[in-house]
Amino acid sequence: MELRQGLLKKLGMVTAASLVLVACNDNGGQEADPTQESEENTGQTDDQAEDQNDSQDDTDNQGEADNQEDDQAEDTASDIPEDFNFSIASHTTPMVDVVELAIEELEDQGFQGELVPVNDNIQYNEAVLNDEAFASFAQHEPFMEIFNEERDGDLVAIQKIYNAIVGFYSPNYDSIDDLEEGAEVVIAGDMANTARSLFILEQHDLITLDDEEELFPSLDNIEDNPYDLQFVELEVSNTAQGYLDGYDLVFAYPTFIEQAAGLTPDDALILEEDPDNLFAISVVVREENADTPEAEKLKEAFTSDRVTEFLDDLAEDGHLERAF
Repeated sequence: MELRQGLLKKLGMVTAASLVLVACNDNGGQEADPTQESEENTGQTDDQAEDQNDSQDDTDNQGEADNQEDDQAEDTASDIPEDFNFSIASHTTPMVDVVELAIEELEDQGFQGELVPVNDNIQYNEAVLNDEAFASFAQHEPFMEIFNEERDGDLVAIQKIYNAIVGFYSPNYDSIDDLEEGAEVVIAGDMANTARSLFILEQHDLITLDDEEELFPSLDNIEDNPYDLQFVELEVSNTAQGYLDGYDLVFAYPTFIEQAAGLTPDDALILEEDPDNLFAISVVVREENADTPEAEKLKEAFTSDRVTEFLDDLAEDGHLERAF
């Protein structure tokens, strides 16, 4: 089963040849009527004037639309209390870097912002759920949904920012074609990233998953394992350590594999295909805050030019793909 069937199909395009119709005017050897020619030229001048007026109207309308957007942005900003603090929980790079850039953007507009550093993949959700932080930036939506289910939470993702380029690395093989039967494979141990790990293996025809669990398959959902792969589950931030420990195939995020082994996605044997950004790292808030002026302002900050430039630089290095 493909990770998301049908999403990679290309749309066919039919290109029609342009037909140029040339109108021929046969004067039959007669001289042109200067009066008629003058009238035609006058008509063309009138048409040109109308076109210019239409163009000016379009420009005026666009200007009015831009002014309305500016007014709406000002209204949104005026609805935010002066003492409101945009506290954002996050951990590790480049997520923390993005948060700091977003805070700079907010501060340039006269708002207060604060990075709330945490040490693991639980604390940032607890901080938002308990109103110790207004937002978090450290996870993809599937991971958030599992937290909601386990903690009866009400967190929602309000803006996708980037998709980390994840894949499998090997200290023992130069190519996935060299994979041997019985190879030991490290995957992430949490439900969301276990599924992500398995989806990648299925994409590259190393396993086949059944249809019983479409979004969060586990090892129990492996229907066919032709290489008799032996799986080792580790906490997602520790999977890269498996590379140093000599496991045959290791699932890892780019940040962690670079920190542990100095590798980049260019060194991976296989990479994820996620065209719809299902696993994009997102800005998360409580549901009751999702439609507030504060949330709108936060989305603007996280999609600002300075954040965009930072992400595009990382994208050139193959670390991520921007999701907005």
